[in-house]
Amino acid sequence: MTRRLVLATRNEHKVHELRQILAALVDDLDLEVVGADEVEGAADVPETEVTFLGNARLKAVALARASGLPSVADDSGLAVEVLGGSPGVFSARWSGSAAGEGAARAEKDRANLGLLLEQVADVPDEHRAAAFVCAAVVAMPDGRVEGVEGRVEGSLVRAPRGTNGFGYDPVFVPAGDSRTLAEYTDEEKNAISHRGNAFRALEPVLRELLA
Repeated sequence: MTRRLVLATRNEHKVHELRQILAALVDDLDLEVVGADEVEGAADVPETEVTFLGNARLKAVALARASGLPSVADDSGLAVEVLGGSPGVFSARWSGSAAGEGAARAEKDRANLGLLLEQVADVPDEHRAAAFVCAAVVAMPDGRVEGVEGRVEGSLVRAPRGTNGFGYDPVFVPAGDSRTLAEYTDEEKNAISHRGNAFRALEPVLRELLA
């Protein structure tokens, strides 16, 4: 019997990416993966915690309670070494308030990216280390909650490159490569990304809770 699994996000890029990742990991569980927009009563939850795991837990638990369905949330961002780990949990609102939808989100992404590049403009290449970090949490309507983290190490280039991906992808080069994540195909990105790594770590938990 098909079960619904709700993703605690309204970001269409993230819904697309997570559907691809989950299809590759737990397709045999016969899940219908839907975004928060497709569930009645799913409210936006303020990200008031100071860790990725804390914010992901807030969103997953709230959605599970509101929907009565198993819910998955992630919180992710970019940690730049020379900035002391910032933007971190503030990645999506680094240049101001959180992004909206559609064109507003794209504009916000450009503003965040522009501000970050300004802040590290004078930083030598050898000190532009960064990492993408993702926390993934699954929450069940009965109160069970489990979470994990994943990351990918890399560095920042000086100008955006590539047209795939979103957020800070156009300026992040994974360690050992010369391409930005925005120059990867979806499949290549999911194979090494922080989100892919987090959800691979979450796979056994999902199987235990949803089987």
